[in-house]
Order: sequence, then C-alpha cells, then structure tokens
Amino acid sequence: QAQVEESGGGSVQAGGSLRLSCTASGLTFDDYAMGWFRQAAGKEREGVSCISWTGITYYADSAKGRFTASRDNAKNTLYLQMNSLKPEDTAMYYCAAKKGLIRDCKSVGYNYWGQGTQVTVSS
Repeated sequence: QAQVEESGGGSVQAGGSLRLSCTASGLTFDDYAMGWFRQAAGKEREGVSCISWTGITYYADSAKGRFTASRDNAKNTLYLQMNSLKPEDTAMYYCAAKKGLIRDCKSVGYNYWGQGTQVTVSS
C-alpha cells in the first residue's frame, strides 16, 4: 500500500530554518508529482510548493525566495528547505503525491497524503 510520511517539523524562532522531509513507499516515485501543503488553525489548506516528476517546481507567493523544494528520486524522498521563517508560517505541513502532470500547486487530485508535521514559528 502506498504511503507518504513527513518528518522534520519543530519549533523555531522567527528568522530560523527548518528542513522537512517526506519519504514515499509503495509507489513508483518517478511517476508522481509531489507537493507540500499546509493548514494553519482556522484556515484552509494551501499549497506551499509542488514539484513535478521532471523537477519543475511551483511555489506559493508566500514561499518564494524563502522556501526551496527538491526531490531525490533515488531515495523516494521530497524535501522542503524553509529559511527566514515567519510566525505566519506556523501550520501543519503535509506531503502529498499525485500521479501524472501538474501545472500548479493546487491540492486537487493528490492521491496520497501524509499525517502531517507541525511547524511552529515564534516571534
């Protein structure tokens, strides 16, 4: 059974950095686009960064210049390097996998979702 699992969340002060990882199993990783999504308390889930199987990456405006998504297909792993973190980045971060092509970072159509990892940024 396919699954994805996030790790690397935690608590940091504003201006700090975190690196999230997402490991996939039970699927052919190369066939899937991968995405990072987040949901803050009382808010809707939003796309943070999504990366196609070819490596084309999409970022939310809030993430541009601060976050970098990457994937290692040999390790079936997706990463999100988050720098210059702000309190408004506080949220549960989810990894998800979608078979096929993507042209944006909307959450529609993602087949597999992780349980999430909490990121808390204090001011």
